Amino acid sequence: MLNLCTCLAVAGLLVCTPAVLGAQRAALPTTDTQAQTLAATITAADLRRHLTILASDTMEGRETGQPGQKRAADYLRSQIEALGFPAIGPDSSYFQRIRFSRQAWDTISLRLDGEELRHLWDYYASPGKNNSRGPVDINDLTFLGYGIDADGYSDYAGHDVAGKHILIFAGEPRNRNGNFLLTGTKDPSDWSLDDGRKLELAREHGVETVFVIDPAFRKNVQDVRQEVLDGRLRMVEQTEAERRTANSVYITPELARTLLGKEYKKVVRARRRIEKSGRLRPVTVTTELRLIQEKLVSELIGENVLGYLEGTDSVLKNEVLVVSAHYDHLGKRGEAVFNGADDNGSGTSTVLEIAEAFVMAKQEGLGPRRSVLFLWVSGEEKGLLGSEYYASHPVFPLDQTIADINVDMVGRVDEKHAADPNYIYVIGSDRLSTELHQINETVNRDFTQLELDYTYNLESDPNRYYYRSDHYNFARNGIPSIFFFNGSHADYHRDTDTVDKINFDKMVRIGQLVFYNAWQLANQDKRIEVDVRP
Repeated sequence: MLNLCTCLAVAGLLVCTPAVLGAQRAALPTTDTQAQTLAATITAADLRRHLTILASDTMEGRETGQPGQKRAADYLRSQIEALGFPAIGPDSSYFQRIRFSRQAWDTISLRLDGEELRHLWDYYASPGKNNSRGPVDINDLTFLGYGIDADGYSDYAGHDVAGKHILIFAGEPRNRNGNFLLTGTKDPSDWSLDDGRKLELAREHGVETVFVIDPAFRKNVQDVRQEVLDGRLRMVEQTEAERRTANSVYITPELARTLLGKEYKKVVRARRRIEKSGRLRPVTVTTELRLIQEKLVSELIGENVLGYLEGTDSVLKNEVLVVSAHYDHLGKRGEAVFNGADDNGSGTSTVLEIAEAFVMAKQEGLGPRRSVLFLWVSGEEKGLLGSEYYASHPVFPLDQTIADINVDMVGRVDEKHAADPNYIYVIGSDRLSTELHQINETVNRDFTQLELDYTYNLESDPNRYYYRSDHYNFARNGIPSIFFFNGSHADYHRDTDTVDKINFDKMVRIGQLVFYNAWQLANQDKRIEVDVRP
């Protein structure tokens, strides 16, 4: 169908071999005319219809976590549902929920016998692992082994610890031969890998606080130190309302010995008994502790929107091409609505139109051979959060994701190209794959004839746009990625970025260029190669 060149490095130049070109053409299920017919369904009228809704005042600037973003997500859902896309998200939805949180201690305090202990020195507590709560007086502490409840071994069996504060060891018990009790080998079980499991179990048993003796305290405290000090939004698995763990404090072995006092030897004997017989004898000690864990929390909860079209080839459909755009923007500032028509209502609308073209192709029995995920992410304006979340929680394995085509701001004309709007900045196409770069060059030459400007693709570009849009979270995972961008303008990130300034004819040509790239990648016989070392 499309004229794909195989690139050879000759004296540092890219050249094409016509023989391979013909072979690739024969392998595809459509003719050039059929592909052009599909591309022609991307129209200015449809782009304007979508964008007028997405960039309207009723969307309130689509700020992630705010009602306007939810309305925009629902609009996207309504469109892809009407096109017949299946609901592949959790709970049979079209959404992947993204969760990010910024958590810090407002007050973190632990007093022993009235003396203030030093956070990040004598003890540490992660704000991200704890519920916020005021002063708690702890008059006794119960040693409960390792805080494990598993088949064949349980620290909880026969012991009622509801409403109590417990002291446990990190990790899991070994026998006298040095093997782990739970596995019978030198290899630990999952209980050693995830303390969250112990904290959830403690909550289920009604425990108020878990004090963990951490033998690797000096190493592990660094992670909490960074969390406490850097103040950035972090990916989380649960919101505050969804948290189901007991509060926790990690202490040094030295502090544990001080806490236990004269009962220390009883705890040592209890630990040896576990090693010998696999059974725990709890030890309760009298204490005078006062713990305060009061937090400052800022949560960001958004949705990525998933439009999945399964490929028609029984083998190639296991490979997935991603076509992405972020649909969030800056929201409102007072009464001013930051509509984000170009940033990135333009990319969002373009991907919708490309998705429709692919659906029509499948309905006509023309493909695509590989599967395609049309991915609209939120949280981009907060730091590429939606694409970061998808890359960490991929719906389809990243090793089966062949490429990402990202569309971010394609509806305006920058000052450099004021005399001729028929251009597009291309970023990242050659960073991981020379083939991806050549595919874009070839389909543009054969079909769209835009000026391809690589100014912002230079490693020396001070704007560093390559690292500033959602394709980068795919590229950093070794997935070839190409980013289409119209450049900045005077209305960028202002409330004047409105629909009346959009050049829809330009958007059509760029949308068609993106379509041809996607069509080639989804249909060619051989998976695109990664042949550039990052």
